[in-house]
Amino acid sequence: MSTTKPSGKKATHIRHSQEYKVEALKLAADWGIAKAAKQLGLHESQLYAWRKDSEHAKTVSEREATLAAENVRLKRQLAQQAEELSILKNAATYFAQQLKRGTTT
Repeated sequence: MSTTKPSGKKATHIRHSQEYKVEALKLAADWGIAKAAKQLGLHESQLYAWRKDSEHAKTVSEREATLAAENVRLKRQLAQQAEELSILKNAATYFAQQLKRGTTT
């Protein structure tokens, strides 16, 4: 999407690298959004948008990490219950055989 300046020329949109955005946000955290934006030649709204996107990405990463930990815990629990079920099946088979023979120990 491009916009037209009053002079009739199209405005150019600069794509900044992720590293640039991270450094700009660090500068904004130290100096404040307004000073950092002026120093970097950016609009304050750009820094606010980058900060919002960064916080959203962190939230998603934290959520994914929490879900991964939960997944590991549930897999471990499932394996433990499968082992317990196997032991119970073997015990039931053993006792069923003992009952058929008429002896219990």
